[in-house]
Amino acid sequence: MLWPFNHFRKPRLTPPGTIEAIYGMIVTQAREPIFYRDLGVPDTVNGRFDLLLLHLWLLLRRLRTVQSASELSQALFDRFCEDMDDNLREMGVGDQTVPKRMRAFGEAFYGRVQAYDQAVEAGGEALAEAICKNILNGTGLDHARRLAAYARASEAALGQTGEAALLQASFTFPPARSEDVTP
Repeated sequence: MLWPFNHFRKPRLTPPGTIEAIYGMIVTQAREPIFYRDLGVPDTVNGRFDLLLLHLWLLLRRLRTVQSASELSQALFDRFCEDMDDNLREMGVGDQTVPKRMRAFGEAFYGRVQAYDQAVEAGGEALAEAICKNILNGTGLDHARRLAAYARASEAALGQTGEAALLQASFTFPPARSEDVTP
C-alpha cells in the first residue's frame, strides 16, 4: 500500500545513483595512499575521517556556486551521515552512544567547514595552518603546505568543471602527487 501523503513530498531531482557515485568518488580520493605515505596524514580512523571531510568540503564548496545543487549538497551530506552511522555500528558502538558520536561528527564537519572557508578567504598560510591543526594534529607544517596546495589545485579543478558534469557525477578529483604538490 502506498502511503497516502506521498504526493505531498517534493520529488527528488538527483538520482540516488548519482549521490552514491559522487560519495564513492570522495571516499576513493580520500583513501589514496599518497596522502598517508607521502603527505603526512596519519593512517588512523581520525586521519581518514579528516581527509574525507576535506574532500567533502571541497566538493560542497564548489556546489555552493551551482544554483540547482542545493538538493545534491544536502543529499551528499545525508549520505556522509549514513556512512558515519554505519561505520560506528560496524565498529560495535552501542545504539545509545551512536547519537552522541554522530553529534560529534556533525560538530567536526561544521567546525572544519568554517575553519577552511575562513582560511581560504584569509589567503596566505591560513589554509595550511588550518589543515595542520585539523588533519595533522598540529605537527608537520611542511606537509600541511603541500596538502593546502593540493586542496587549492582541487578547488581550481572543480571550479573549471561544468555544472552539468558536477550534477551528473562526470568529474574527477585531480591526482595527488607528492612531486607535483608544492606550496
